[in-house]
Amino acid sequence: MVGIKEVARAAGVSIGTVSNVLNRPEAVSEETRLRVQSVITSLGYVRSESARQLRAGSSRIMAVLVLDIRNPFFVDVASGAERAAREAGLGVMVCNSGQSAQDEADYLALFAEQRVRGVLLTPVDGSGRDLAALRAQGIAHILVDRAAASEAVCSVSVDDVAGGRLAARHLVSTGHRSIAYVGGPSGLDQVRDRRVGALTVLEEAGLGEDALVEVSAVGLDVAAGRDAGARLLGLASRPTAVFCANDLLALGVLQALFAAGVRVPEDIALVGYDDIEFAAAAAVPLTSVRQPAFAMGQQAAEMLIEETGPQSAAHRHRHVVLQPELVVRQSSMRAR
Repeated sequence: MVGIKEVARAAGVSIGTVSNVLNRPEAVSEETRLRVQSVITSLGYVRSESARQLRAGSSRIMAVLVLDIRNPFFVDVASGAERAAREAGLGVMVCNSGQSAQDEADYLALFAEQRVRGVLLTPVDGSGRDLAALRAQGIAHILVDRAAASEAVCSVSVDDVAGGRLAARHLVSTGHRSIAYVGGPSGLDQVRDRRVGALTVLEEAGLGEDALVEVSAVGLDVAAGRDAGARLLGLASRPTAVFCANDLLALGVLQALFAAGVRVPEDIALVGYDDIEFAAAAAVPLTSVRQPAFAMGQQAAEMLIEETGPQSAAHRHRHVVLQPELVVRQSSMRAR
């Protein structure tokens, strides 16, 4: 393994000069800098980030821990974070909790061991126990797609109650009086908030809570949506519309309806949430509540960079709440 000593010897300069070329190139003459860089390239030298981190006392790696890497929504969040990180000269480590509290705890412990610059995450464990341990190690974190309950933590989220209202108001305005809500794990704030928003609209329309038929889902993926769709079809009194907690669930429900010969939207209207790329490309283009996923990740990363950068003393924790938008497509265009 080529080290800085070998580079200095081959270039005929001191170790300090090589260090300056790597860290303070402006302090070295152009001729010397070009000679050292040529040797670095020819020898294939790669500097040790762990050694640099020990000297500088800070990491250039930002960790992003998402709920489900298979969901394009979280890919967009991570892409937004990467954009901001790269502009600041930082790298990004993306990990997947898979909605597992244990996996989340394991990754947070790993981030603490690696002394990452900071962590962006959508937490599975609502107790905040593992996050408190992370902060005790001096590692900042920002909540993404989840509003922070504490003033000591920054967050970037979307108003999911408003999003649920958008979906339900659209369905009620097109004549639906019985709507199924296909949610996911009840411990997730997003799932609960979207349901609350839908219920509010139904109550305002004088329909009451009974107008929202809840169909549970074991996860937030296509397979869980197919299973929920099959159970929806078995209901004695079938709702005329379905609102799903995310687009992957909605795509699974759509598959189940198609397999049973149920027409969308003629027999059942369908609305999803997130507006992932596949929503518009579905067999029946899917109406969805759009979340600004890329902007969410980008803003969260910018907040983390500010909190952990040279001007960190001036940083003030804040909670950014973005607004969702309804995108109407064919899957909900007609009432039964």
